[in-house]
Amino acid sequence: MMYRWLYTILLTASCVFAGKLSAQQTADTTQPGNGILIEFISAERYNVRQGDTNNLVSLAGKVHMVQGKTHFYADSVLLDKKNNTLEAFGNAHINDADSIHTYAQYMKYLGNEKKAFLKKKVKLTDGKGTLTTEELEYDVSLKIGTYLKGGKVVNKKTVLTSTEGYYYGDTKDVHFKKKVVLNDPEYRVLTDTLFYNTNTEITTLTSPSTIYNESRIIKTRNAIIDIKNKKATMYERSVIDDSTYTITADDMAFDDTTGMNELRGNVVYHEKDTAKGVDMIANHVMINRKKDILLATEKPVLLIKQNRDSIFITADTLYSARLSELQKLRPVPSIRDSSRATLHIDRTTADSSNDKYFEAYYNVRIYSDSLQATGDSLFYALQDSVFRLFKQPIVWAQSNQLNGDTIYLYIKNKKPERVYVFNNGIGISRVDSAMKYYNQLKGYTINALFEDGKINFMRAKGNAENIYYGIDDNNKFIGVSRNQSDVIEARFKEGKPQRITFINKLEGTAYPMRQVNHEELRLRGFIWQEAKRPKSKFDILSN
Repeated sequence: MMYRWLYTILLTASCVFAGKLSAQQTADTTQPGNGILIEFISAERYNVRQGDTNNLVSLAGKVHMVQGKTHFYADSVLLDKKNNTLEAFGNAHINDADSIHTYAQYMKYLGNEKKAFLKKKVKLTDGKGTLTTEELEYDVSLKIGTYLKGGKVVNKKTVLTSTEGYYYGDTKDVHFKKKVVLNDPEYRVLTDTLFYNTNTEITTLTSPSTIYNESRIIKTRNAIIDIKNKKATMYERSVIDDSTYTITADDMAFDDTTGMNELRGNVVYHEKDTAKGVDMIANHVMINRKKDILLATEKPVLLIKQNRDSIFITADTLYSARLSELQKLRPVPSIRDSSRATLHIDRTTADSSNDKYFEAYYNVRIYSDSLQATGDSLFYALQDSVFRLFKQPIVWAQSNQLNGDTIYLYIKNKKPERVYVFNNGIGISRVDSAMKYYNQLKGYTINALFEDGKINFMRAKGNAENIYYGIDDNNKFIGVSRNQSDVIEARFKEGKPQRITFINKLEGTAYPMRQVNHEELRLRGFIWQEAKRPKSKFDILSN
C-alpha cells in the first residue's frame, strides 16, 4: 500500500516536470527563419502525445499561451510544437501587445507566419471601435485583420457594414469594400469603397457614393467626412440635392456645426421653386445654411427663371440673404406699394418664399430678351420684384437707352413692367444708324411703361427737354424739333416713339433737316453707350 502511494506521487511529479520542461524549451528555442516558438504558460489539464511525425500537446481549461508579446487564451488548445501552430476551441482570445484584442469560438494560429484564422462570433477591438464577423484572418506581425464574408464595425454611435473589410491596427484604419453602409445619427452613406479611422472617426470615400444628411442627399466619388466634428470635404464634381435646391461643384467643404459651406470650381446652384426660383453659377460660393446667406464671387451669374424670357445677372460679387434679417438692421423702402412705407415680411405665415433679397456689387450687367442693363451696384427683393440700380446705371429696351443717377426696374410676371429714372434722367433712341440721328428725352425723373415686354409710354418731369425727329407716312424725315416743357410724354409703337405730348410751359424750335448740325443736336448728359450693352446671355456668361 505504501509503495502504491509513493508510485503515484512519483508519476504525478514526472508529468508536472515534463510539462515545465517543455514550456522552458519552447520559451528558449527558435526555429531559424521561422520566428519564435509558441510558449505554454498555464492550463488546468495538460496532455503530451509524441510520435515519429508529430509532437502534439493537448491543453484544456483556461489555457494561456504566448508568442513574444502576443498572448493566446482559450477553453482548449491543440498545440503542434513541430509545426509551431495551434488550434483553439471555445472563447479563443488574442491579446496583441495589450493594444488589440481579438475573440472567436475557433482559431487556428500559424506561429511561423504569425497569422490567425478565426471563425464563429469573431470580435476585434482596439479600444475605440469593435469589428464583428464570422470569419477573420489576422496577421499578428502586421496587425492586419481581413474578412471576406461580411462584417460590421461599431464605434460609439457609428455603425459600418460591408462584404469585405481590412483592418490596420497600427493606424486604426478600416478599409471597407463591396456593399458598404455607414449609419450615424448625422450621416448615412452607401458606397462600394470606404476608409474609416476608429480613432479620428474620419471617413474617406473613393468610389461613387450617396450620403444622406438631414434633408440633403449628396452624390460624390471622392470625399472626406469628419464625423466627430461634423465636417466634410468633397471633390470631383459632387452634387448636393436639398429639399429646396441642388448644388454641383468641383470642390466642396461643409461644417454642419456652424452651417457654413464653401464651394469652388464651376459651381451650379439651382433652386427647385419653378415659380420664384433662381439659378446661379460661379467659381466660388460661400453659404451659411443656418442664416440662409449666399455669397458668390469669381464670375458669378444669377438667373431669375421664367418660361421664355429669363433674366441673367452678373457682377463681381453676388450676395443673397433673408429680407426679414436685413430689416432688423435697416428699413427697406417699399417703392411699389404706396400705402406701405417699407417692405414687410410676415414670418408667421407658412409661405416665406418671398423672404429673400439679392445684392450685386461692381460691374453689374443684366440681360433678358426684352431688356438689358448695367450699373455699379444692384438691390433686388423677391417681395416687390424691383431691381434698384445705383451709380451710373443704364437700361436698354429695344432701340431705347435710359440712364440717370438711380434707376428702378420693375418686374411683373418676370417681364419688365416699368423703368423709373430719377436725378438727371435721359432717354435716347437711335432713329437712323447711318446718319446718327437720335430722339432724346430728358427730365429730373423719367417713367417708362412696358406692355408685353415692350416700351409703350415714357414721361419726363421737371425741366423736361426733348429732341424729336419727325417722319412722314413714307418713313421720310420731315424735320427735327427741340422743345422744353414741365412735362413731356411720348407714346411708342413697336418700341419707337410715335407721338409726343407737351404739358405746361412749352417752348421749342423746329428745324428743317438740312439746316441743322445733327451731331451737335444733343441734350446735356447725352452719351450713346451701345458698346456697354449686353448683347446676349452668352455675352453675360462669357464675362
